[in-house]
Amino acid sequence: MYYVEFYQAQRGDYPVRDFLAGLPDKVRAKTAKWLQLLQENGPELKRPYADMLHNGIRELRLSFGHLEVRLLYFIEGEAIVLTNGFLKKTRQTPPVEIERAIRYRAGWCRAR
Repeated sequence: MYYVEFYQAQRGDYPVRDFLAGLPDKVRAKTAKWLQLLQENGPELKRPYADMLHNGIRELRLSFGHLEVRLLYFIEGEAIVLTNGFLKKTRQTPPVEIERAIRYRAGWCRAR
């Protein structure tokens, strides 16, 4: 079984936790269910729940009404590290979000 960890930025904030706090309660509840699936299945969780993006960065994919929620993460050993979240508004995942996740992963690895 894997464990989920929220990435902590250098300035002390937790980007995914802060993003989730701004979502409606029902969306957060559904996200918690998706995170449980991710924790149980790890890298074996596939579409429609999760997808591989680039350079080891993955996304948890959640739809709720008109909202398309994405949580980016990477897996190191038994750790699933959630890096950043956003509301998807375009067909492709914005490159800036993937680049942010890659930077956060590098920072997380340096801190270990």
